Amino acid sequence: MDFNDSPEEAAYRTEVKAWLDANAPKTAVADDGEGGGSMAASKAWQAKKAAARYAQITWPKEWGGAGGTPIQQVIFSQEEARYPVPGNPFQIGLGMCVPTVATFADQATKDRFVGPALRGEEIWCQLFSEPSGGSDVAAARTKAVPAPDGSGDWLISGQKVWTTGAQFSDFGIVVCRTDPEAPKHKGLTMFWVDMHDPGIEVKPIHQMSGGSGFNEVFFTDVRVKDSQRVGALNDGWKVSLVTLMNERLAVGGASGAGWREFMEAARAVPGLDGAPALKDQALREKLADWYVQAEGLKHTRNRTMTALSKGQTPGPESSIGKIVSALQMQDLGNTAIEMLDQFGIINDPELAPLQAGFHSSVMFAPGLRIAGGTDEILKNIIAERVLGLPGDIRVDKDVAFKDMPTGR
Repeated sequence: MDFNDSPEEAAYRTEVKAWLDANAPKTAVADDGEGGGSMAASKAWQAKKAAARYAQITWPKEWGGAGGTPIQQVIFSQEEARYPVPGNPFQIGLGMCVPTVATFADQATKDRFVGPALRGEEIWCQLFSEPSGGSDVAAARTKAVPAPDGSGDWLISGQKVWTTGAQFSDFGIVVCRTDPEAPKHKGLTMFWVDMHDPGIEVKPIHQMSGGSGFNEVFFTDVRVKDSQRVGALNDGWKVSLVTLMNERLAVGGASGAGWREFMEAARAVPGLDGAPALKDQALREKLADWYVQAEGLKHTRNRTMTALSKGQTPGPESSIGKIVSALQMQDLGNTAIEMLDQFGIINDPELAPLQAGFHSSVMFAPGLRIAGGTDEILKNIIAERVLGLPGDIRVDKDVAFKDMPTGR
């Protein structure tokens, strides 16, 4: 691994630093409940980046990108993180939905959606997960049937769940069952939908963290034109795989309170014998484990960056990052709250250590272990694609979806 910028990368980093210093906000914007800061500020910052071709650096210039390299995108993200920029409600749309639409849709659809999404004028969501499907996207039961009037339109009915950002999205991509006679992976079709359609109802899910970033979404005879189909009829699984591969990169690993913050808290909190909790041998062993994990994650990311710098495509090893970091976030947060004893009950940011950062970790980590692929899905990816172990046995591979047992 090479941890240093190449001369070209160093020059690009200097260029990015100069632009950010001249254009990035210097103070943070207060959260307005729309998902990570003021929506107006987020849209303004996105538009400013798009005008300078920093919004999606790797996108081709005809899409409004810079036609740049993945390592340039990494460099910009690293430097942008040094500023109190507003939240990014565009991540799912630009990282997953719009690239999928642009890959499979016709030119008119690309022209309609790519520019507005890039400039932050429109927000997208991904409608995949369902209550009865879990992590199995191919088990989707939301159906799309031909409209009975012979118009060629489709009527979509069903339910999606855990849809991030649906409450403020303008458009979404939805996977539907269009052929129940075919095996589950072969009877799916993807469409794009207008989230303002009266047949779509969005119900935010109240989370224990106090937020409502996830949603249930109900479809009741939502009429869509065949031109809203993304990809070929009954080929939605292939289209979904493109989206899911983008999701692995877009969701990424965990952030928040880490081993350094825990160590500082352990220095200040008294243990059972009155000495600082950091003196406790068992606690020190856990701290050492977290440090080793953090270093492993850092160097795994460095390997990815090295591959990007050399123009290579990172492999499935990137799935390791989210498994380890999400589990560490949950373990570290739980241990920190236990260490705080009765004081750990208080999660008021004005009273709790680190502005209740450990509490946030405890409440956010379980969702992170689901988003972007559950632990089990990612472990299967690592087992099969990294370690070369045999794939899972799929007894339902050739069974028509309508004939699959439902447990009822």
